[in-house]
Amino acid sequence: MHMKDVGRTRISLVLLSLIFVAAGALHFAFPAPYAAIIPPLLPQRILLVYLSGAAEIAGGMGLIPPRTRRAAGIGLILLLLAVWPANIQMWINSRETGGAAEQLLLLARIPLQLLLIWWVYQSAVGRRAGDEG
Repeated sequence: MHMKDVGRTRISLVLLSLIFVAAGALHFAFPAPYAAIIPPLLPQRILLVYLSGAAEIAGGMGLIPPRTRRAAGIGLILLLLAVWPANIQMWINSRETGGAAEQLLLLARIPLQLLLIWWVYQSAVGRRAGDEG
């Protein structure tokens, strides 16, 4: 890997780490909004909020050390897939209470989850992701 690529990978990993750690911390600081978007068929909403927040924090921190990077990336991808229904539920909820602009933004967020999954994969899981130390 070229030095320029190493720098980009490192910046990408630090940025992803900060995003996931901050998002996970918000689950503990403000659990109610997260509980409100968990699909109704799932029990123990607050517990699920705390578990997903802890997983985001652990995954975000795990992106930094090369030894844990790949496992953290795989875990975060699985987490992103697991919480995808909450993004859909948030859009469904907005259809009842939100304006058109809010609904459009939340609808656009659903496919953006794929972009985040791709970013984690490229930075932490892909063949060249572990080359940088």
